[in-house]
Amino acid sequence: MGKVLVTGGSGFIGSHCILQLLAAGHEVRTTVRSPQREAAVRAMLRQGGAEPGERLSFAVADLERDAGWPEAVAGCDHVLHVASPFPPTLPKHEDELIVPAREGALRVLRAACDAGVRRVVLTSSFAAVGYGHPPQAAAFDETGWTDPAGVDVQPYAKSKTLAERAAWDFIAREGGALELSVVNPVGVFGPVLGPDYSTSILLVQRLLDGAMPGCPKLSFGVVDVRDVADLHLRAMTDPAAKGERFLAVAGDFMSIHDIATVLKRRLGTSARKVPTLQLPNWLVRLAALRDPAVKQILPELGKRKNATGAKAQRMLGWLPRSAEEAVVATAESLAKLGLLKA
Repeated sequence: MGKVLVTGGSGFIGSHCILQLLAAGHEVRTTVRSPQREAAVRAMLRQGGAEPGERLSFAVADLERDAGWPEAVAGCDHVLHVASPFPPTLPKHEDELIVPAREGALRVLRAACDAGVRRVVLTSSFAAVGYGHPPQAAAFDETGWTDPAGVDVQPYAKSKTLAERAAWDFIAREGGALELSVVNPVGVFGPVLGPDYSTSILLVQRLLDGAMPGCPKLSFGVVDVRDVADLHLRAMTDPAAKGERFLAVAGDFMSIHDIATVLKRRLGTSARKVPTLQLPNWLVRLAALRDPAVKQILPELGKRKNATGAKAQRMLGWLPRSAEEAVVATAESLAKLGLLKA
């Protein structure tokens, strides 16, 4: 088993990737932005049932700086580039997201290329696939690309699209023997290992805490973080994954109302504060005037999209859990860690 670098090991997806790499017998190095984050990462891994000891090492590196990346990739056979900024609110300027996402991906690829790494698996997103298009009945697949110049394309979707495009361009132009595979997850749910989790988890937390008066008419794909990590490992090791991108999605897209209904049905009294009232779009637009987090969802209100994970299932034997299971695992882990209001 070789050594694998995971960028952004303190993140939701990154920590689950580390867990599965360790379980598969790999030695892992992970990047953090400051040495103080090491204790938090080890605590998350313990929560996930792992005590890596010396099999896990740390490197300090930042997506916005060159320093540290050559040392981070030294001696690694593979790199999982998971780290990317995803704030819960809109940035003041889109470049706050675009520049670190694109330049960070190129820093990692350059360092990997120079160090003789075999393959990089880049965590992109459905955000790089399904936005900026007129409505379509067909499910999105890996041939789709978000149009960064499209109407209502948000800075996050733009950043993921431009970062992934830049990565493929780098491989084509100057990648040499370096191989690239890309994973494009939809909304990532599942077991939380600590207080540092993704924006999609925040939705379940807010529903359970009763912080939302009702359900906006918003739909998105759902996938369990454990299955996203599993797909990263498959994309890292399977020869068929070279030069391919893979959508990570479990079944049809769900609405917020669907998620609320699942929580009510599966969690009983624990979900007593979960709202099931559907909010009219005009009311959500009104709320967005005061809440920047709500403003982000306005362009997607009332839109129905779908995507298929058939390619990953067919080519790599990937078998994700159901979307319902992912949602329930999210809620149960939030309760277990005491991250819900009493």
